[in-house]
Amino acid sequence: MDISGGVAGSVGEVPGEGPGQELALGVAAGIERLLGLLRWLTPRDGLSFTAAATLATLDRSGPSRLTQLAAGEGVTQPAMTQLVARLQDAGLVTRTQDPADRRVVEVGITAAGSARLARRRAERAGQLAGMLARLSPADQAALAAALPAMDALTSQRTARWTDSDQAERSRT
Repeated sequence: MDISGGVAGSVGEVPGEGPGQELALGVAAGIERLLGLLRWLTPRDGLSFTAAATLATLDRSGPSRLTQLAAGEGVTQPAMTQLVARLQDAGLVTRTQDPADRRVVEVGITAAGSARLARRRAERAGQLAGMLARLSPADQAALAAALPAMDALTSQRTARWTDSDQAERSRT
């Protein structure tokens, strides 16, 4: 599978041998370490990691079908239904039914949900700022330089999610 968008055998080829595989293994290991750091930095505010990720998805991408949220967050539709019900009870999301197809539920974030997410991010950023201040200027610059690449990498997932969402909408 070529993740670079180029031809097979290019630097982004995974799986297999070569520079693309080595890069993919290093990035995967780095992401695992970052996830551990993210969990350690996460405030104990009663929101699960999946609940916060769902709110972040809605905040970033706007309202979404419940089925697409489940697929995007890697959980089953019944699990997402339960999570959305809890988030709705807490006033963090809204659920609306499609008038043309009452089986379709669209979920959106509320102002309270956006505010809670912003507080959570600010608390985590405050802790992270202290850690970043202890890094060398070169390490700080390297992290800043990596941000566009991280956005490009994560947008591939978002683009695939959006494409599958559009395909599902065209079927209904």
